Amino acid sequence: MLDISDLVTAYGKIEALKGVSLHVESGRITCLLGPNGAGKTTLMMSIAGILQPRRGSIRLEGDELLGLSPARIVAKGVALVPENRLVFPQMSVQENLYAGAYQRADKAAVEADIERMYGRFPRLKERREQLAGTLSGGEQQMLAVARALMSRPRVLLMDEPSLGLAPMIVAEIFSIIAELNRDGTTIFLVEQNAHMALQVAHQFFLMEQGRITFKGTPGQLAEDEVIQRAYLGARRAG
Repeated sequence: MLDISDLVTAYGKIEALKGVSLHVESGRITCLLGPNGAGKTTLMMSIAGILQPRRGSIRLEGDELLGLSPARIVAKGVALVPENRLVFPQMSVQENLYAGAYQRADKAAVEADIERMYGRFPRLKERREQLAGTLSGGEQQMLAVARALMSRPRVLLMDEPSLGLAPMIVAEIFSIIAELNRDGTTIFLVEQNAHMALQVAHQFFLMEQGRITFKGTPGQLAEDEVIQRAYLGARRAG
């Protein structure tokens, strides 16, 4: 569904992505693991059009996305839930949801989708008039997901959805991810919590220093000794 080939993205002279290639299958959850600074967020921002790669290809069901604006990429069917959520803090919950549908002209369907989001995320309905910046971290993450879904994406990009959240909220967020996928949403997930990702993802890639160094199933990931030590062993502080 989403094919990334030989992607190179740089900050000045420093290449953050060094020829990345991977495939996100339709209807499945694909997870990208990797240490801090590996280039994971750079890849997400490159797919979303926020960063412009120097070369390579990003194709959604055969359509080239490279070189398109972020708005055009959303219109093509790719939505990003960014790292640290980045909701609009001075706007209400409901205004954030409307912002997610800003390119849509089907007003009745937008209203129906907002009600659908409130059905999926009851806490957002309770806080529909509350400023997004006053929500808890978990509620902001739910709002960021709901806002992205308002564009009716074919692929949902999620960058570190568990970052900074309490374990109980992390479990709830991953339950939502699994539910979205069961409902048919294709998800490309960047995550450092490999234990939680193993419970929901169908395919894994590992990125190190801007390159893909592993591709496999959850079973292959769990059996790899190097990955076991780095991601599935005893959790380190910080």
